[in-house]
Amino acid sequence: MNVTSILENVLGGARLTESEAAFLFTVKNADIWKIAEAADIVRARKNGDVVTYVRNMNVHMTNICKNCCGLCAFGRKSTDPEAFCFTDEEFREHSRDACKKKVTEVSYLSGIHPEFRIENYEKMIRTFHEEIPGIHVHGCSPDEILYAAERSGISTKEALIRLKAAGLGSVQGTAAEILVDRVRKVICEKKLPAAEWVRIIKEASEAGLRATSTIMYGSVETAEDRARHLAILREMQDECGVFTELVPLSFLHKNTPLERAGLVDHDATGRDDILLVAVSRLFLDNFANIQVPWSKIGRKMTQLCLMAGGNDVGGTMFVDALSTDAGAGDEADYFSPEAMELMCADIGRTLRQRDTLYNLI
Repeated sequence: MNVTSILENVLGGARLTESEAAFLFTVKNADIWKIAEAADIVRARKNGDVVTYVRNMNVHMTNICKNCCGLCAFGRKSTDPEAFCFTDEEFREHSRDACKKKVTEVSYLSGIHPEFRIENYEKMIRTFHEEIPGIHVHGCSPDEILYAAERSGISTKEALIRLKAAGLGSVQGTAAEILVDRVRKVICEKKLPAAEWVRIIKEASEAGLRATSTIMYGSVETAEDRARHLAILREMQDECGVFTELVPLSFLHKNTPLERAGLVDHDATGRDDILLVAVSRLFLDNFANIQVPWSKIGRKMTQLCLMAGGNDVGGTMFVDALSTDAGAGDEADYFSPEAMELMCADIGRTLRQRDTLYNLI
């Protein structure tokens, strides 16, 4: 395969194939910049020179998790000394704090507590709405939905209907990691199989909910695995248009079970970060938005990825214990709009605030 001919075809309107995407992920020479340039051209066609962000806050209800996946430094068993689970009042305090910060979105990000049922999630969602009038609640991954449904003796479709009725605004496309079961058995064995993830996201679409999509890259997967993951997402988007964006999540290895087991000894690389954003932009022709997760890769690399196909920098965050526990550094917790604006202006782009569904504010 030839990088130049592939890029010429894509810029001419051809759809990137899965094998071509896998090939582009393997590029290690100066052709990386050609791929980034092509992705930036596609980004400009779709999004112009606007970079978007959402004013949001993460709320970590608990780090107690039924999974304790190999790729995660956050999850704990209930007997671990660092384990925590907020009381109702503590959860309300965090919700009130989010209200004071004038966020438009709260993201429920936590371990999957082994004792939680659908009622626990309904209560948390209603609490958010009680404490933060007009808030958009973004939460409940397919793995959480499946587990809560099974514990509650209901179907996942019924669970989604109940969560929406409680006030869930959109579904988190987390727990996807890499949608290849051979890889999942290594990095997240206790999470739902790839086909179940796909099924539940499609059910969310049927229930009238939008979802994010994610990919966790840089652990033990191959270039072909990354391309397969993107192909699954593109096929789903063709079918139901459920996804608001792709969020590429750069693997951070410190303090993870994968590191302790000797299976990984480094994070995803800068080359990985740039190519994941760029190839995703070229491959996912039916996605409007490619988010650059600043809390995972740092602000300087974020700026580079905005020149390689990215058009969104996610949210203000305020709290991201999942990344800081895995060694992301202190700057992973909060990114002010003022600092975002400076970063964007430096590359000739304009920062605009959005809501969760990408309506400009």
